[in-house]
Amino acid sequence: MRIEKPKLFLETRHFLVAMALLILLIMLRLSWSYQSYTNFISKPFYYLNVEVISSYKKSRDGREYKVLKLRSDDGMTFFSSTNRKEDLQNKLLRVQIYPNENISFIDYLGYFYLKSRIKSIEDVETTTKDILLSKVSSQHKEESLASFYNAIFFATPLQKELREKISSLGVSHLVALSGFHLSILWGLIYGVLTFLYRPFQRRYFPYRYVLFDMGVVAIVLLGTYVWFVDFPPSLVRSYAMVLVGWVVILLGIELLSFTFLTTIGLTLIALFPALLVSLSFQLSIAGVFYIFLLLQYSKEVNNWIVSFIFIPFGIFVLMLPVVHAVFGVTTSFQLLSPLLSILFIPFYPLVMLLHIFGIGDTLDSVLIWIFNLPKGSVEYLLPLWVVAGYIALSIFSIWSRKLFFILIFIAFTYAVWLFY
Repeated sequence: MRIEKPKLFLETRHFLVAMALLILLIMLRLSWSYQSYTNFISKPFYYLNVEVISSYKKSRDGREYKVLKLRSDDGMTFFSSTNRKEDLQNKLLRVQIYPNENISFIDYLGYFYLKSRIKSIEDVETTTKDILLSKVSSQHKEESLASFYNAIFFATPLQKELREKISSLGVSHLVALSGFHLSILWGLIYGVLTFLYRPFQRRYFPYRYVLFDMGVVAIVLLGTYVWFVDFPPSLVRSYAMVLVGWVVILLGIELLSFTFLTTIGLTLIALFPALLVSLSFQLSIAGVFYIFLLLQYSKEVNNWIVSFIFIPFGIFVLMLPVVHAVFGVTTSFQLLSPLLSILFIPFYPLVMLLHIFGIGDTLDSVLIWIFNLPKGSVEYLLPLWVVAGYIALSIFSIWSRKLFFILIFIAFTYAVWLFY
């Protein structure tokens, strides 16, 4: 007889009350943010100290200019442009900005464009992160590969050309730091610590609980890492799930449940309302949702088959309609995405180790070959009403195996049509 773990919420009404409270808190937080927004757009100009997060060239009507992604001292991130020729990457600027009513509240919560005028330019003090970024870059002759590794290690922006190539391969999720990376790091950190700790625990203090002791260390290290890379939205969601998931396992409560995912998602939005309009956050939640859905209907299947076949290939197929609501780039090489996702699991810790020993360029020729595979692409975007229907069917599939198989059929049929 199988003993089931207790659920996060014992009764449905408890779950509904908790969700209602979280939604109320979200509404209060949004109300406060809206007040800040109205105050922001009501004034003709401000002076801000900002750091240049990224800078790239664009041209219009034969005139070249730079687009800047800027972050202010209070955490506001926005885009602007300048005609200045000097390199402004990672510089500290004093700017005069000009808000206007064309900025919507949704724009204000996410990213938006502001006209600005640069008043002064200063060098940013060299940080530990800058030193590490430089050490990684120095191990690669190709600037694009330095950009790739710094992105997967430190969540820095990708070069525009490389970003397009990676999108054509369908592996953008492998480059943007997310729960996939955090789960690999958790497995690596917790696994190594447990291997070193267990012999001492068994001999000297067998009364200690390994999951608690090593879990605390792993959680602190992962939290430090999330802080170090400046809290990417998808990584914040992932860290919250790892943290709460670890606590839930310690308490012996059911972990892989949709109530757990919903609670984490709404809690994070209540804490950080900007996540409500974060595309990376929304896609990461969708990805975890489909993982849970696949796990729910594959409980009798061998764990290895689930981990290395059902999950990577199932997520690829099920996420296609969702992704094609916003990203239309399509190439036949995107069919390699599930395989590349599996290979990324050993690749990620391996290249970390190679960079630590100063031989990070070992796999550069292989990566260049992979990145250069797509030679062209086509654009296919699904209408939003179709995607909305697909998402609704996905949600109802939680309670119906028949609907789940219909969902699989629709997603697979769309994949065949898309790539054929």
